[in-house]
Amino acid sequence: MNPSIRTLAASACLLASACSLAPPASVPQPPIPLSWPIGDAYLAQSEAALPAVFYTDVFRDPRLQQLISVALSENRDLRIAFADLAAARARVRVVRSGQFPSVGLNTGVTVSRSGSASAGGDENGDGDTRARYAVQGGISAFELDLFGKLANATEAQRDRALATEAASRTVRIALIADVAQAWAAYAADRDLLAIAEATAANARESVRLTELRLRGGMAPRTDLSQAQQVLAGAELAIAEQQAALAQDLNLLRLLVGAEVEPALLPEGVDEIAASFAAAPAGLDSRVLLRRPDVIEAEFLLRAANADIGVARAQLFPSVSLTGLLGLASSSLGNLLTGGAFNLTGGADAAYSIFDAGGRRANVAVSEVQREAAIAVYERAIQTAFRETADALADQGTLRARGKAASDNVAAAATTARLTEARYRNGIDSFLDSLIAQRSLFAARQQQVGIRFAELQNKVTLYRVLGTDGEGSAAAASVPALTP
Repeated sequence: MNPSIRTLAASACLLASACSLAPPASVPQPPIPLSWPIGDAYLAQSEAALPAVFYTDVFRDPRLQQLISVALSENRDLRIAFADLAAARARVRVVRSGQFPSVGLNTGVTVSRSGSASAGGDENGDGDTRARYAVQGGISAFELDLFGKLANATEAQRDRALATEAASRTVRIALIADVAQAWAAYAADRDLLAIAEATAANARESVRLTELRLRGGMAPRTDLSQAQQVLAGAELAIAEQQAALAQDLNLLRLLVGAEVEPALLPEGVDEIAASFAAAPAGLDSRVLLRRPDVIEAEFLLRAANADIGVARAQLFPSVSLTGLLGLASSSLGNLLTGGAFNLTGGADAAYSIFDAGGRRANVAVSEVQREAAIAVYERAIQTAFRETADALADQGTLRARGKAASDNVAAAATTARLTEARYRNGIDSFLDSLIAQRSLFAARQQQVGIRFAELQNKVTLYRVLGTDGEGSAAAASVPALTP
């Protein structure tokens, strides 16, 4: 075998056996308890494994599922996230290409003519025309990855791409939760609008009856003014709720990325309450390790670890290799004959003798950045635990709050009915009836608010758990990383 060819083969072997100077990757233990806090404000959870929670398991209304399905295909934020993911995966291929030589091919032809015409003779006199053809294939200079610098750079970029994939799943889960919350808010605002309209209808009747009593000398003018105040307040609430409904619909259009059909909108909170499922029992706090933001922080930690290997490798010499294979002939006929083939190869090494400690400082920077990445990873887990514990605390008290709100509405309705009857019989003043009507209005609004809070809590639990298994399948639709 030609010695130069042996040199190239040995260099390829060196590439395959390159060492890595990156420290062993290690992920710290989660800085959270292994179970949720248990107390009056929390729901006790059984110690059982938790499967992945799909959004179709939590949001069961077919209308909402249809809106979510459209949002997952039309929402612009999700498209941007997937575009960022595709770009991150392409950057991995760009960085990885530096581990391999670049092979090029050059071809050329040169035509020459010799000889001269006789004096005064024909300009087309005899001459010798020659053509020279050349084919040259070259391996451009590329670095032998003796210390794993290029391999670690590729690994760091791959980890960053995986972190970007996790970030895209965070966007997806947030989008699903936002659509569900906006849909529930529309239902709550329709209930509040109905309450305001009913209150306004009662206030108009009260104004009519008070005017009759005023004309008959049975009521003072202050009663009429107070009844008109109740009516004006109800009409103001109607206008505000109409604006809120329009804004809810605009938000849904933005999230879905398309027009929302009226048939897909809810009638009220009571209609959709049963379609929002509670979080499954048996939650173990380690389920938070499935959250995309935690996964993103973990991959960024691994990327920072690989960056240390890149920085350490820069302390050692850089060895480059150049190879060249050439074919040259004066005619096509003897292109591959003896003497037409030539092979050249070369290698060089470069090392900076003095850089004022810049490369060692670069290693120190990478190590400090790894420590920061560890803290970010731990903070992501602690934040996830706190958000989930807060949501569970709300869930543990919402049922009691809902019952208290229902009891309050019932009592307020009874008080309003009795005080109105006593006023008509001349026993109580109109002020007592006015206070009772306002209390009933506020109690009904509060009840709708708590019912909406129950739906919102279920949305929040889906959001903070972040375990929707369909997110991985959605991200997989983007071109995958090359090994």
